[in-house]
Amino acid sequence: VQLQASGGGLVQAGGSLRLSCAASGRTVSTSVVGWFRQAPGKAREFVAAIRLATGSTAVPESMRGRFFVSRDKSENTVYLEMNSLKPEDTAVYYCAASEDGIISRSPVRYTSWGKGTQVTVSS
Repeated sequence: VQLQASGGGLVQAGGSLRLSCAASGRTVSTSVVGWFRQAPGKAREFVAAIRLATGSTAVPESMRGRFFVSRDKSENTVYLEMNSLKPEDTAVYYCAASEDGIISRSPVRYTSWGKGTQVTVSS
């Protein structure tokens, strides 16, 4: 499966962005799509994940209430809605696909990765 993340940009603190992750290729084997982010000098961080068949989601408690993940099965697209953005949310955001059906916060469980999209939040 090939993934393409888009929708990043520059936004002021308190603003919102919606990222998209479009999947193509062997999408039938993809069961979970996750979002991760990586700021300069920091480890890749789990942001959200969704199980495509059921719509079940996971978001870290620190981001809950601000970040929401959803999917459009007909479009093979997963979205990450980010609200009340803070400067510390600045990072490159990546989407990734897993075939094992398990919503995981560990990047190693995801086998396909898209190129990231930059999100910059100004104070």
